[in-house]
Amino acid sequence: MEEIFVVGVGMTPFGRMLDLDIKTLTRMATERALADAGLELTDVKAAFFANVGQGHMEGQHMIRGEIALRSMGLGGIPVVNVENACASGSSAFNLAGSHLKAGQSDVALAVGSEKMYSLDRELMFSVFDSGWDVTARDATVARLAKMGEGIEPPPGTMSNRPYSVFMDVYAAFSRFHMKRFGTTREQIAAVAAKNHDHSAHNPLSQFRNRYSIDEILAAPPIAYPLTLPMCAPISDGAAAALLCTRGGLERLGLDDKRAIRVLASVIRSGQDRAAEEVEKHVTALGARQAYEMAGIGPEDVSVAEVHDATAMGEIIQLENLGFCAFGDGGAISARGDTAIGGRIPVNPSGGLESKGHPIGATGLGQIHELVTQLRGEAGPRQVEGARIALAENGGGIHGIEEAVGCITILAH
Repeated sequence: MEEIFVVGVGMTPFGRMLDLDIKTLTRMATERALADAGLELTDVKAAFFANVGQGHMEGQHMIRGEIALRSMGLGGIPVVNVENACASGSSAFNLAGSHLKAGQSDVALAVGSEKMYSLDRELMFSVFDSGWDVTARDATVARLAKMGEGIEPPPGTMSNRPYSVFMDVYAAFSRFHMKRFGTTREQIAAVAAKNHDHSAHNPLSQFRNRYSIDEILAAPPIAYPLTLPMCAPISDGAAAALLCTRGGLERLGLDDKRAIRVLASVIRSGQDRAAEEVEKHVTALGARQAYEMAGIGPEDVSVAEVHDATAMGEIIQLENLGFCAFGDGGAISARGDTAIGGRIPVNPSGGLESKGHPIGATGLGQIHELVTQLRGEAGPRQVEGARIALAENGGGIHGIEEAVGCITILAH
């Protein structure tokens, strides 16, 4: 099978950027990826553009990628628009690699760009409202509430301020995990404290402040057991990756010492299962598929970026990815196994909680971090000896889990 490499990555800072539009953010990330690879715009033969919210936020429901990319001079090539909720960026990456494997070209761009922040808070938070089956909203709410039965929110632990409906989703996941496995709020807070500590060394991160576990527990509540620093923020930003075949590397004379090989790229949708069947979670199944494709196991992974839309999300994904047994994600987090210098460093970028979560760009932001780690270019947050890296990126909610899960495995 055709070998696929990441030859360039680029990323804007993530955060609140009212003065920058989708076109500008797309151009910034793409130009940085081109400069990183040593390529010109004319070398790009296909583009896959990830965006979720522009239709909702601006009314641009169609041809978003063609418009954003043409504005920077990229036209006359295939452009595919990708929407897969919060997994859109990783889905664009997967499609770019599939395009190359099909022999359609030898250089492809995957870029995700998102403008989420708005002074209109109702508009801003309602961007998430179609991330589940809108025809079954009440049934979904009831199903999630049932998952958390037996763990009642204490008084004062639910926010009256507007927030994403997905925080209620993750709160339900949290209560189920607490009830089933004995996970504690202190363990969830340990994940958030670790990620905020990592982000202090990431100049592109939205937040760079450190918090202790006690400070996180005492922070303003969102939805029990989650507090504000445990949750990903609303973010603007863009990230891009340039993918290339072995033949493209040779044709363009690129430095293969900086090229990062794609060992596996898997997309799966969820399926019906009982809440107790945790081993059938969409990303647990996707991870097994990706490990088999890559010819490795979880013990071979040096560093990972996972979809911590909340700190509880990271605990769940640690288990799904096989980094620990089901039920042990909280314990290994509190023990320090997932910190830089630990057994399996996770989210050295700071994760979604700290780095930010511009949903269409998030998956490619993970790729940016892992390529940087595998090249040994991450500075103070460098994971020593990183050779194999894994990204997990989930999107939407269908039933009792993410609607889609993407697993990417990279190697240097």
